[in-house]
Amino acid sequence: MKKRNIMFAVGRFFSPLYSLLMLLRETMYSHHLFSVTRLGVPVISVGNLTLGGTGKTPMVQYIARILQAQGRKPAIISRGYGGSTREKVNVVSAGEEPLLDAGFIGDEPRLLAETLPGVLVLTGVSRKFPAARAVELGADVLILDDGFQHLALGRDLDLVLFNADTLAGNSRVFPGGDLREPTRALRRCHGFVLTGTCRANRDRAQRFAGLLRNRFPGRPVFFAQYQADCLVQLMADGQVRTLAGMLPGEEPCFGFSGIARPESFRQTLAALGIKTAGFRGLPDHFRYRGAGIKDLVRQAEQCGAGALITTEKDLVKLRGHAVSLPLYAVRMQVVPDRDFDRFILDGLAAMSSRRCV
Repeated sequence: MKKRNIMFAVGRFFSPLYSLLMLLRETMYSHHLFSVTRLGVPVISVGNLTLGGTGKTPMVQYIARILQAQGRKPAIISRGYGGSTREKVNVVSAGEEPLLDAGFIGDEPRLLAETLPGVLVLTGVSRKFPAARAVELGADVLILDDGFQHLALGRDLDLVLFNADTLAGNSRVFPGGDLREPTRALRRCHGFVLTGTCRANRDRAQRFAGLLRNRFPGRPVFFAQYQADCLVQLMADGQVRTLAGMLPGEEPCFGFSGIARPESFRQTLAALGIKTAGFRGLPDHFRYRGAGIKDLVRQAEQCGAGALITTEKDLVKLRGHAVSLPLYAVRMQVVPDRDFDRFILDGLAAMSSRRCV
């Protein structure tokens, strides 16, 4: 945190220039000076204004399941952060099983492919190429994962997520703060979701929601909680086994996570009553290698832990690695307001009717 604050203190002098560049970029797209690709199917974007984690991946999972339940064939289009590939199009899953590993295409696309059977998952640096391929493969609706700033691909419904704990951060634009672009960019979106709401942050989240409603009237603000769905274990053969309960055993675990806010996972473990002998936070999209895994095991054993426990996003990157301690992960799900499903489905119906005119 101290290093981050120093970076922001130095970077704030450059924030006005970065803000200007982002505004110019937005203007170029809105005035058709930069081309926008449209593919003839509805497009839903899930993104954020802030740096760091806002729960986009579980929200994308949730929306994909809503669409599947309606008989649609959704495809998820991702940038594939943390992956090594620079190919234009990577078919992570054609709807049956993952075809590419996390090291190649990134942890989030791999997780989406594993947890969403029947859903197409594709990645590419410029999302118009995997999006076009998804339509060729039969997708009738596209979900852009982290798509708010990716203006080159047109969308019909733009959702912006805020973490209910951090909200808009220090409200300054990068590199002097937490915002990817100025707040006026939120005029592009159609709705907001405050994720991770709970008793501790509810009052702040409600006040922030009021600010959003006042500044951007007509755009609904939803709240979404995180809930632990189940505990899974990575077996020696690379398969994942779902456990009946939420406690991995009598011995304490050593927790670790390489997500945007590792401390939030530590808090999740405590809330679930999972005993931990120690915890280690790692950088987001951390790439696990043999020496690093051995170091985690050594640290766990020094703490007296009998097992390792992490996030499902981290677990997908540990397949194929030898881990000498039992390895568990908490499978989380997002639970939005009851009206959220109707907002998505009504929006989808409106998109489809516009295309039929």
